Amino acid sequence: MPLIGYARVSTDDQTLLPQAQTLRAAGCSVIREEHGSGGNRARPVLTSVLEGIRKGDTLVVVRIDRLARSLSHLLEIIEQLEAKGTFFRSIEDPIDTASPQGKFTLQVLGAAAEFERALIRERTKAGLASARLEGRIGGNPGLRARNPEALRKVRLARHDGYMERVTQTAGDWVPHVRRLRPHMAWEDILRIINASLPRNRQWTQPRLLRAVRAYVRDGFLPEEVLGRAARRVGNDRLPAIVAAIKGADPQITLQAICDRLEAMRERTPRGRTTWQPSSVKMLLAQAEKLGMLSLRGL
Repeated sequence: MPLIGYARVSTDDQTLLPQAQTLRAAGCSVIREEHGSGGNRARPVLTSVLEGIRKGDTLVVVRIDRLARSLSHLLEIIEQLEAKGTFFRSIEDPIDTASPQGKFTLQVLGAAAEFERALIRERTKAGLASARLEGRIGGNPGLRARNPEALRKVRLARHDGYMERVTQTAGDWVPHVRRLRPHMAWEDILRIINASLPRNRQWTQPRLLRAVRAYVRDGFLPEEVLGRAARRVGNDRLPAIVAAIKGADPQITLQAICDRLEAMRERTPRGRTTWQPSSVKMLLAQAEKLGMLSLRGL
């Protein structure tokens, strides 16, 4: 089971050596290092680690504050890892999601986080009610006066909040967009993404495009992904879709690809709704002849 180490310090004058040594001693075969604030959820190296981690891998940190500064962020990252069939371990904390004890600790942390959110909601409601009884108007005075600086700060805060929410789901869609655009149409990419997600986490095309544009604007994705998709010639759409699924997970079985295509409601070359491994094998052979399997390296 490959162990992937992640080390972080806040400033350039701090050294990553102690963390790297501890991670190496713990058996990490790969160690990714980053300089950046723990309060920033859109860290490029961390995003890359979460995108590239594979099923069965374990993400390892020396302490949980090297990964996240808030309990909510930690739980979001672990949820992303669990969705990909991967694990998380903190060397100096009692958290190892591959063990029953570690899972129990995580459940306790999740309950504490929900309790904290409930308390904040109740305090906010009580504060607003008290302000109304005293005749005070809640909210930002600068916004009520349409102050340009206050409006600018709100816009920045909203953008930062949006980017935090998008980054929480980046592992679901960024790898597909980076590999397949602009070689494949958005409609097909959307169906590939949604086929492996539960219904409550599935994307719509407008929402996906908004997230992609935000990532392009902030430099996390190249501008080329927004280019016009090349028109498919002949009957190469199905080979392209099968190649995309195979490229996302080179170890995926033929039966698993069948299941994915059925979840996408994709019909076989003969128009049937039930897929057989032999049909997938034939399409993979076509994709290889057309050079489509090289998409895995994009």
